[in-house]
Amino acid sequence: MKRFHYILPVIILALAEVLAVAYRQSSRIVPRSLKVLCIGNSFSIDAVENNLVQLAAERGIDMTVGNLYIGGCSLERHALNMRGDSAVYSYRLMQNHLAEQSADYSLHYCTREVTDSISILQALLSDDWDIITMQQASHYSGQWFTYEPWLSELMDSVRLHKPEQARLYWYMTWAYQQDARHPAFVPNYNGDQAYMYSEIAGCNRQLLKRHTFDGFIPGGVAIQQARATKLSDTLCRDGYHLSYTCGRYLMACLWLEVLTGSTAMGCNYMPEEMTPEERRIVQQVAHSVAQSYN
Repeated sequence: MKRFHYILPVIILALAEVLAVAYRQSSRIVPRSLKVLCIGNSFSIDAVENNLVQLAAERGIDMTVGNLYIGGCSLERHALNMRGDSAVYSYRLMQNHLAEQSADYSLHYCTREVTDSISILQALLSDDWDIITMQQASHYSGQWFTYEPWLSELMDSVRLHKPEQARLYWYMTWAYQQDARHPAFVPNYNGDQAYMYSEIAGCNRQLLKRHTFDGFIPGGVAIQQARATKLSDTLCRDGYHLSYTCGRYLMACLWLEVLTGSTAMGCNYMPEEMTPEERRIVQQVAHSVAQSYN
C-alpha cells in the first residue's frame, strides 16, 4: 500500500503529460465497417485477437482486424523486415462477418484465421485498410534511442505502399507488473513499474512531437489507471502480457472507442471468466481514458 501511494503521483503526472501532447481527433460518425491492420507483436495480440471484433459486433460495426505478429518484435526489426520484404510474420485475421448476418446477429459469429510466412508488404496490399497501427516492443518502449531511425523508416515505407485512405495510429504499450520477471525489467527499468511508466510516457511525448500520427491509442495510460482501481496490479498474467480476462478486455474496449468513436460502456459481451463488476470497472476505465484523449 505504501508503494502504491508512492507511485500514484508519478502515474498522475505522466498521464497528464501524455494526454497533453496526444493527437486529438475531431468528432466523427461511428463507422458501419472498419478494417484495421496491426504491425505488432504479442502486445497487439493482447489488444485485438480476442475481444475487439466481438465488441464491435455488439455495436453493429462490421470489423476486420489483421495482426502481423512476431514475438517481441521491435521497430528496428519491423523496419528491416519491410526493407527486405521478409515473409517472416504470422498473420492473424479476425472478422465478425456482420455483412453476412441478419439484424439479429450473433456475437459469437466471429472468426480467427492464422497464416504463416507473410510480409508486411503482402499484408498492406491484401485489403483496403482504414487504419494501420504501429508500436514499439515492450522492453524498448521506455528507451528513446531504440525508436529512431527505425520508426521514421517504417512510417515512410508504410505510407509509400498503404491504401490511400489508410490512417496511421500509434499504440502506446504499458509498464510491467511490479513483480514481473521479464529479463529486461531490472536492467532497463530498475525493476520499478513507476519508473518504467514514466520512461514510456516520456518516449511517447517525444514521438508525438516529432511525428504526425492520425490517432493515438493510450494503452499504457489505461493499464495504469486500471491499476488504481480495485483491480489493483493484477492485469497481467505473467507480469507483462495482459490477463485473459480484465487485461485483454480493457485493451479491446479502449481500441474500440479510440478507433471507432463508439463506447464499450454498456456492452454485454465479456470473456466467460469475468464478473459483471469487473466488466463495469474495465469499461469505465477505457471510456474515461478515451474521453480524456479525445
